[in-house]
Order: sequence, then C-alpha cells, then structure tokens
Amino acid sequence: MLVLVVIGSCAGRAPDDRVYTLYRNSVAVENARHHVATFDADEEESYNKENCETAAQLFQSQPGVKTKFWCEKGFYKK
Repeated sequence: MLVLVVIGSCAGRAPDDRVYTLYRNSVAVENARHHVATFDADEEESYNKENCETAAQLFQSQPGVKTKFWCEKGFYKK
C-alpha cells in the first residue's frame, strides 16, 4: 500500500522555471506519457525537483508496478 504525503508551501505557485512534473508511461499504450502530479510550491527549484523525484521513486518501488515514473522540469506537456 502506498501512502504519499506531499507538504507544499501555502505561499503560492512557483515561477515556471522552478516547477517539476511527474509522469508515467503505460503498459498498454506504447510511448504514452500520463500526468501524475505537478510540483509547483513557491520554494527553491531544488525543493520541487526533490519532491518530484521522491514521489517517482515511491511509486516506482511499489511491488508489481510495471509502469515507469519520471520527472521533467516545467509544467505538464503532452
């Protein structure tokens, strides 16, 4: 069972150059990229990057997970 707690700043949204987005692929659709979460706390870039990478690792490490999770800098892009 995965329990994910994300604590973010209440100060507002970060500038675009400090945002990271978490994606996953699909076992059913080749080259799929699905949006999972956007990390846009109004903190230093490293804060959003590290939280995104931590979430990716937690999702990826669950038993039986066959999809891949990864982070990209910036807001969601198709």
